[in-house]
Amino acid sequence: MNGPHGVTVVQALILGIIQGLSEFLPISSSAHLTLAPWIMRWDDPGLSFDAALHFGTLLALVWFFRQEWITLAGALGTILRRRRIETESERRLVWLVIATLPGAVAGVLLQKHADTVFRAPALIAAMLMVMGVLLWMVDRLARRERGLESMRWTEALAIGLAQMFAIIPGVSRAGSTITAGRALGLSREAAAVFSFLMSLPIIAGAALHEMPRAVREGGSSLPLVIGVLASAISGCLSIGVLLKYVARHSYGVFALYRLIVGGAVLALVVWRA
Repeated sequence: MNGPHGVTVVQALILGIIQGLSEFLPISSSAHLTLAPWIMRWDDPGLSFDAALHFGTLLALVWFFRQEWITLAGALGTILRRRRIETESERRLVWLVIATLPGAVAGVLLQKHADTVFRAPALIAAMLMVMGVLLWMVDRLARRERGLESMRWTEALAIGLAQMFAIIPGVSRAGSTITAGRALGLSREAAAVFSFLMSLPIIAGAALHEMPRAVREGGSSLPLVIGVLASAISGCLSIGVLLKYVARHSYGVFALYRLIVGGAVLALVVWRA
């Protein structure tokens, strides 16, 4: 059975798993969703289908951090009632809002390029490799191991500015924000958690903006449903595994993966030329 843009159930399942696993790892989900159809010579499902899969990772974010969202919702109510910021949870809510704004601006201004120019395989491969080197260097050289409670609003803004570059497939939203967090001295876990939390508004915006278009193009098709469910389940798994992994290990394995995949894609670009 075919769905949006001729995507089959099997293709949707594979793409959903790829989206869920790669969204929260610093390896670029947009790069993998763009490269997978190109490598396997499938029809490109397009940005609307990719964004629809983000609804699955949105569900994963909401479920995995459900207690944190309840706490932040309570903080919002308190801020509106008292009209001042006092507690750590209230500050974290404000820092997340500050960090979200640059990425939202970039998404609005560069959306057209994201669906065309930025999806070139050679550019994606180059960005995978460049960000892999940068992630490895920053993670290796970072000395301080601060928690989120020590974050200042200027640091939240800096991480938000780093997220702007994630609109280019291969850069990675998680990769750019985690790298920025580590450069600012956050611990590996703290950098990852803040990256995940600040991704919710961006992922929600992309999913809600493109989901109606994806449904119009493919209806309430089985492939679309399968893709979203696969993305949600694999997304939850990805978050849990990463947080446990970086508690004891560096981000080096992800940097190496980016270099290997980027090099392989560049070789394939040359071979197919």
